Order: sequence, then C-alpha cells, then structure tokens
Amino acid sequence: MLRTLCRTGGALLLWVTPAQQRWASNLPMNTLVLFVPQQEAWVVERMGRFHRILEPGLNFLIPILDRIRYVQSLKEIVIDVPEQSAVSLDNVTLQIDGVLYLRILDPFKASYGVEDPEYAVTQLAQTTMRSELGKLTLDKVFRERESLNSNIVHSINQASDEWGIRCLRYEIKDIHVPPRVKESMQMQVEAERKKRATVLESEGTREAAINVAEGRKQAQILASEGEKAEQINKAAGEAQAVLAKAEAKSKAIRMLSEALTEQNGNAAASLSVAEQYVSAFSNLAKESNTILLPSNSGDISGMVTQAMTIYGTLAKTSQKGAPEALDEMSEGPANQSAASQYEEVYRFKMTQKLLPLNN
Repeated sequence: MLRTLCRTGGALLLWVTPAQQRWASNLPMNTLVLFVPQQEAWVVERMGRFHRILEPGLNFLIPILDRIRYVQSLKEIVIDVPEQSAVSLDNVTLQIDGVLYLRILDPFKASYGVEDPEYAVTQLAQTTMRSELGKLTLDKVFRERESLNSNIVHSINQASDEWGIRCLRYEIKDIHVPPRVKESMQMQVEAERKKRATVLESEGTREAAINVAEGRKQAQILASEGEKAEQINKAAGEAQAVLAKAEAKSKAIRMLSEALTEQNGNAAASLSVAEQYVSAFSNLAKESNTILLPSNSGDISGMVTQAMTIYGTLAKTSQKGAPEALDEMSEGPANQSAASQYEEVYRFKMTQKLLPLNN
C-alpha cells in the first residue's frame, strides 16, 4: 500500500489508494435536500462537530452549517491481504496471502475511531497471521487451516471492536514454501505412500495365511468328525450284528429246548449228535496232513455210544431225568438198535467219501 504525506499551503494532505478510500470517496455536497442510498451511512458534522448520521431515504440539512464529512458503506467488504513472509514453529519460511471479509457495524466509530479502517484491519490481519503461523509447525499449517483462519478472525475482532468493524471471515489463499522444502515434502509423501503400500501388502499376506490356516483347521475338524461318525456307525453296526446273532442264537436255543421237551426229543438229539460226530470224523485230514485218531477208530458202535454218553453228560445240568434216560438208551435194546443204525449210516457216509479215492 502506498501512503504519501505532503504539506500544501499549510494543510496536511493524505494520499491513499482508491481501494482504501472507498469509505471517503465522492463526498456529496449539501444541497438542503439529500437522498441517501440504501446500505450507506452519511456522517454529518455541524460547524466541524459531529451532528448525526443520515439514514437511507430523504434527509434535510442546513446549508453552510452542516457538512457531510464521511460516507460509510454498510455492505460486506472484501479486502485482499498482500503476500507476506512468515516463519513457522520449525523455522520454515513461508510466503502466504489471504482474503479478508469485514463489515462496518458502527459508522461513528469507523469514522472517528481510526484514520483508515480498511488499512488498519489489513495490517492487523497480516500481523495476526504471522503470530499464529509462528505457533504451528509446517505440517500443522496445512492440516489446520480452518483453525488458523478462526484464530485470526478472533484476534482481529478483539482489536477492531473499538473501530466499529466486524471481521466476518478470513481465508488463506496460497501458501508457498521454499523449493528445497517442497522437494523434501515430496520425498516424505512418497516414502509415506511406499510405507502404506508395504503395510497393506503385509496385511494382505497375513490375512491370506490366516485364511489358509483356518481352512486347513476346518478341513481337519470336518475330517475328524467324519472319521468319528464313521467309527460310531461302524461300532453301532457291529453292536447290532452282535445283538442280532445273540437273538438268533437265543431263538435257536429256545426252539431246541422246546423240541427236546416234545415226544422223542431225546432220540432226535441223540441222532443229531451222532451225525455231527460222524461228520467231524469224516472231515479229518482235509485241512492238515497231521491226523490224531482214537485207538478204537474201527469200532463204530463204540464211537456212537461215546457220543451219546457225552450228550447225556451235558444234558444232566438242565434235566434231572436225563441220566436215567441215557442209561436206559445205553443199556436197553432200543439203544443197541439205534447204535446199529448209526453204524450203518457211518459206513454209508464213509463209503461215499472213500469212493473217489478207490476210483
């Protein structure tokens, strides 16, 4: 800003830029009847002393005595804050500029409280900006621009309250850093991005390994559960088979006991035992070359009698009258006839077994 002071004819003249003199430009003349535009305040002095402020609309003044000294605009004013240098907390020199938004709330204070309201507020904004930047590091300057703007506005309003001016907003336009600092910031950003990429890649690898391990764990659990179910089913099947065999054997024993209680049941049992004995004797030497023969293998009737004696011995525990029946069968003519019948059956079977050998 260019401010020039000069003295002409004993009077002190103040030269400022047009932007700084908007509040005092084109002062109207006192023509008795005046029309004040909307959103403007005309400060009137009577005989060099403040008299009143003209409101928008029709107003009347006394010529010669009344003079319009100041014209204040009540609209919001936008002022460009020039670029200036500031040093941050970490000793980095910054070039920064901004935009200031303000409004005149009290035309009397704005006219008589300060010589040039706009210039005063602009200078205050610059000094406040340098002060606030000195409290922050370079990284925080970029991250906390909103808080920086609000702090500047608060500081300006505290000082400009006596001037009748209210600062509405302050916005930082550009922040310029030295070239070397800018290169360092670029390197820092690239390193940070590489770090993030490495971290993300490692996290992805970890998640993949965790997923694979979890899948293997679930597979092993499912396989063990399947094997467990298979063993349980197998055990249940074997148990059911054992129960079925036991039930079948129980039914067979029950049927056999019922058959033995019937008429001629003992004779049928004797015949069955004799047939099994003869069948077992005939199967000798089929599975092995070693044969153990009794001393009386040629006595057929003796072997049959021996088998009947074994059966009678086993039947003693279940039937009390079984010993007498066995004695009668072994001593009476009926037993002898039965033995002879068994002998004929044995000889017939042995003949059938030996025929292929003779041929």
